[in-house]
Amino acid sequence: MSASTTASPAPFSSSSGPVGLVLLAALLWGTTGTAQHFAPANLSPYWVGGLRMAMAALFFIALAAVTDGQNRRPAAPTRWSRLLFCGLCMAVYNLNFFAGVRACGVALGTALAIGSGPIWAGLMQAVVQKRMPSPLWWLGTCTGVSGGVVMALASADSQQLPWLGMALCLLAGMSYAAYALVNQALVLEGQVARVNAWVFGCAALMSLPLAAWLGGPLHTSASGWAVVVYLGVVATGVAYLLFSMGLRGMSAATGVALSKAEPITAFALSLLVVGERPAWWAALGLLAVIGGLWIVVKAEREAAA
Repeated sequence: MSASTTASPAPFSSSSGPVGLVLLAALLWGTTGTAQHFAPANLSPYWVGGLRMAMAALFFIALAAVTDGQNRRPAAPTRWSRLLFCGLCMAVYNLNFFAGVRACGVALGTALAIGSGPIWAGLMQAVVQKRMPSPLWWLGTCTGVSGGVVMALASADSQQLPWLGMALCLLAGMSYAAYALVNQALVLEGQVARVNAWVFGCAALMSLPLAAWLGGPLHTSASGWAVVVYLGVVATGVAYLLFSMGLRGMSAATGVALSKAEPITAFALSLLVVGERPAWWAALGLLAVIGGLWIVVKAEREAAA
């Protein structure tokens, strides 16, 4: 995808609309690790990821069926290669994220997966779209990522770091950044529900066979299905609907950077619900994440102005 074929986002509004949509999506994403914690032990994380994609696909198919009849906007040309690429990225992100979180723990896994995403997105945007983020954007992103690293280290045993799980989370972050960069062009050209129905449908078709291969036969209970439905409909379907709408008013790199709000939710839930007890200095990392988010929003507004 060259710079000449990439659609540009709408000018960044002075209102908090796009920012609020992405931050709300990030808050919903922040519940995924904790929700997985309540999944039955015999339910493979690969099955959790695959079924999550299937539930999200069904959500967007139903939404597209409702909105297509009400939307008079003409359908955009189908970009099959981009749709398939986004579906592949989402499948890779989803499976690696849940496997990585299972190996690393909620706080560490989420911080690594989402913390690495903005770095990947900034580099990809500079190379693919020929749009290097501003120094202020990099300052805010690196500040937020550093805070996420501090929070992660405060929640992990540095003598027994799960290196394989950490690698899976970093791969998840790279896949998520690639998805956001390409998906932005799709939602600018077409209807959000229809685009995501195709993307998550492709992701589900890729994820479910891998889940059966890597996770073995599916064995779960009613509580397991409840977790999967929540993850698919709320933490994925609703969240990515909000995220896609927010991408229409900001750069893809900024959208990914604002996803740094996700570890804030994950951190709070890991304390209040899961019962994890990180070191006291994790609070310093939390402040750095919040400060980094504020700087990123400021950089995006200055770039638009």
